[in-house]
Amino acid sequence: MARLRFADVQSRPTEFLDLTSLTPDEFQLLVAPFETAFHAHMAAWRLDGKPRTARQFAVYKNCPLPTPEDRLFFLLTYLKTYSLQVVQGRLFGMGQSKANQWIHALLPVLLTTLRTLGDAPARSVAALAQRLGVSEADAATVVGALEEEPAPVAASPSPLLPMTGRNGASSAPKTRLNRRNVRAARKKTTR
Repeated sequence: MARLRFADVQSRPTEFLDLTSLTPDEFQLLVAPFETAFHAHMAAWRLDGKPRTARQFAVYKNCPLPTPEDRLFFLLTYLKTYSLQVVQGRLFGMGQSKANQWIHALLPVLLTTLRTLGDAPARSVAALAQRLGVSEADAATVVGALEEEPAPVAASPSPLLPMTGRNGASSAPKTRLNRRNVRAARKKTTR
């Protein structure tokens, strides 16, 4: 089975940008801190999400993501395309369950990396204001402007609109299991 690898697309910057939202240079800046965070994570946790109690993590020769670049590329591709895990696994030469394990192992690693670099998403207006070096009121106007953008309005109603059913109560007839003839039919079939 053919596998998508970092080495396959690193020489094609446009395709690399399409798959990860990063240029190859931006990607290379993330690799070293990501790998440091990955080894720290894997020292405490196994790939299946359970605490590590025995041997330490080692990359085996048949590992589907053998290099730090492949691991980061795998996760960034998943986050950018948000494909089904079965598709992501197929792209990188593994099954869905193994893709699930890698995704759940690598997501906290990426968040730790971004926090270390100071690039994690701001979760409050105060944090955004501090990062931008502006007052909270100025940051709130930026956030307010983003929230107030109107949603695009469809020019014509959807062709599926007539095919949808009524909201609320179901139009299907109700079967009453307490009626005399229903009870009699149940008794006849159970004997």
